[in-house]
Amino acid sequence: MTLHDDAVLVLKTYEPDGDQQQLREVYLDHLAAHPDGMYKPCSAGHLTSSALVIDPSRGRVLLTLHKKLGMWLQMGGHCEPGDATVADAALREATEESGIAGLTLLPGGPVRLDRHPIPPPCHWHLDVQYAALAPAGAVAEISEESLDLRWFAYDEVAGVADTSVVRLTEGTLARLA
Repeated sequence: MTLHDDAVLVLKTYEPDGDQQQLREVYLDHLAAHPDGMYKPCSAGHLTSSALVIDPSRGRVLLTLHKKLGMWLQMGGHCEPGDATVADAALREATEESGIAGLTLLPGGPVRLDRHPIPPPCHWHLDVQYAALAPAGAVAEISEESLDLRWFAYDEVAGVADTSVVRLTEGTLARLA
């Protein structure tokens, strides 16, 4: 199975609500029209994969201050040819950007989808968003992709991050409940 095939399967089994249902169809239409839609060179847009690193035992999430965007975001980025699945890409990105070994994805597949514009020559990132559980005693280590890396209490996220990260946090907490 290719990464493209995995993404289609993940999206077809994702059980969205509200606006997420329409967004899932946008993702599936994009993949149907663009066999290269998993990777950065696809100028019409491409899938990305991310994971919100969460430490439920301490009631906090780890966010990175993105070097290019200057925004507090979850860990994530482009799929790479070595990624077997979209979930693998999310876990790889979260591990690379957080410096935390032993992260595990929250069961149940993606938490949310988020489509956001990016500067030309590409047009869209179609992000498949997961949540990753930090192991007990996890110590984060900043990567070269970040300006900063910081743990935030759940109720602090809305004060530092955009709506996409807030919704991802809310969706993750709802799944943990």
